[in-house]
Amino acid sequence: MRQASDSAAAQVVGNIPDTQSTDSGEILFRPFDTPENAVRQSPRLRRLRHPVFSWLGLRPVFAQHSRAEHGALLRWASGRRSVVEIGVAEGGSACALREAMSHDGVLYLIDPFHLSRIRLLNSLRRAAHSAVKGFGKSRVVWIEDFSRNAIRGWFGQIDLLFIDGDHAESAVLQDWADWSPFVAPNGVVLFHDARVFAGGWPDPSYGPVRAVSQLFREGGSTGWHIVEEVDSLVVVERKA
Repeated sequence: MRQASDSAAAQVVGNIPDTQSTDSGEILFRPFDTPENAVRQSPRLRRLRHPVFSWLGLRPVFAQHSRAEHGALLRWASGRRSVVEIGVAEGGSACALREAMSHDGVLYLIDPFHLSRIRLLNSLRRAAHSAVKGFGKSRVVWIEDFSRNAIRGWFGQIDLLFIDGDHAESAVLQDWADWSPFVAPNGVVLFHDARVFAGGWPDPSYGPVRAVSQLFREGGSTGWHIVEEVDSLVVVERKA
């Protein structure tokens, strides 16, 4: 049964420009959802947008990030032992984090998966679990709750924190206030959808864009500095 699914997925992927093939699986990068890219995709792939088709292996994982951002995730996660991601969706970014981080580390994935219209099926949750399972060897801890609740009782040090959950400005600032104190010296925090760039999807009104500007571009956070910006991704490092 799985062989049939893999074969179907391969037929769907074809020569899609923004798809990356790995030994573990396929990832389709943003901006797959723009009109320009939609016309380059097969009609069959456009019909398979629901996450149930990713879970069944009939299409690639739809990542919410670009190919360039994927490369940045791999670089910054490399060798890290304690990694936390807030906001998992289909698991595209979690796949990158798990692939690059230390094999004896722990990846904590925080997402309530609360938007499914069929709660018992919850295909988004199933798609994410299936995707992440195929990448890397680190231990994975799923925390199926909102980040504001997951922080209660947290005590472990974090090497890399990826903030990509609720995009309201107040929610991004709350995630920063709650979780950044646990980031180790020389650890990093990555904000997604936090930068306006040519041809990109964020605009100045985006909550993550406004939060990052307030925290780092206007001098609101001491002891931290921006170390890289790639497409919509902004990486800040805690000074030793």
